[in-house]
Amino acid sequence: MGKIAVFGGGSWGTTLAGMLAEKGENVHLWVRETDLAEEMSMKRENTRFLPGVSLHPSLQISPQLPDVMRGADVFLIVVPCQFMRRVLESVAGEFPDNPVVVCASKGIEQSTVSPMSRVVAESLRGKNPRYAVVSGPSFAAEVSRRLPTAVSLGCAQKDLGEELQKRLSTEYFRVYVNEDFHGVELAGALKNVMAIAAGIADGLDFGLDARAALITRGLAEMSRLGEALGARARTYMGLAGMGDLVLTCTGDLSRNRQVGLKIGRGMKLQEILDEMNMVAEGVKTTEAVCALGREKGVELPISNQVHEVLFGGKSPEKAVRELMTRTLKCE
Repeated sequence: MGKIAVFGGGSWGTTLAGMLAEKGENVHLWVRETDLAEEMSMKRENTRFLPGVSLHPSLQISPQLPDVMRGADVFLIVVPCQFMRRVLESVAGEFPDNPVVVCASKGIEQSTVSPMSRVVAESLRGKNPRYAVVSGPSFAAEVSRRLPTAVSLGCAQKDLGEELQKRLSTEYFRVYVNEDFHGVELAGALKNVMAIAAGIADGLDFGLDARAALITRGLAEMSRLGEALGARARTYMGLAGMGDLVLTCTGDLSRNRQVGLKIGRGMKLQEILDEMNMVAEGVKTTEAVCALGREKGVELPISNQVHEVLFGGKSPEKAVRELMTRTLKCE
């Protein structure tokens, strides 16, 4: 049996590592914080990011990334998107040639407005990585409780996609393959911006009508930008698009929705981020998405208003009013 190296001991990385170890895979998990790695090894629980969930006895945990990587045939990357390049470049020499790299993080690199596929390719230049991405409606807290979940696996190589589909699927975690890996990874990033928007509307008590409208028009916006960047429109009607969008816009376990809720209730962004112990990828992704929209000439009214609220000091009420009073048009 091959070895799966999981990068990242947050809630999602811990959940995926534990799930695959329970399935019988040989899984080694890299946890950056030495004290947390030692505690997880002893207590068999991630008390910081996934409290109350017992880790499978066979799961190996280490703060030493080269040790985790050694002998692996699949590298499952679950680190925050803004740090992914730094992490991969720091151990690029440890990867074998043609490594299988599966990304389970959702976002766009802010400094380069690059999707994770490009970050992986550039960070491992010369290694010729084979890339796949896992995305879709999946809260770590629910998957860790073995609740039924379905996700998309974006992979351009059909044979590799089908092999990974078998290795990652369990009786409660169902994986669908989609060759449009670019659409899958972009949908996973873009929906986080819409989750912030939906949270703001709910924080303002604008009601269910407003939330439904934001989800629907948000999907249109995501699809518009995705197509401009080379993705397929139909990908946005699937699990990585509509499925994940509905989940993050309505589920209170969504960190991005929680950011929006608190802003709608009057808190400042920095206050919110200071009190969070996990990353809300949508905050940084908002800046990257708006930059991509300008670069491609794509109209992104919701994303642009979220950006103005987060970084431009605009009041949420004014942002919503401007969205509602834009020039009338056909759907």
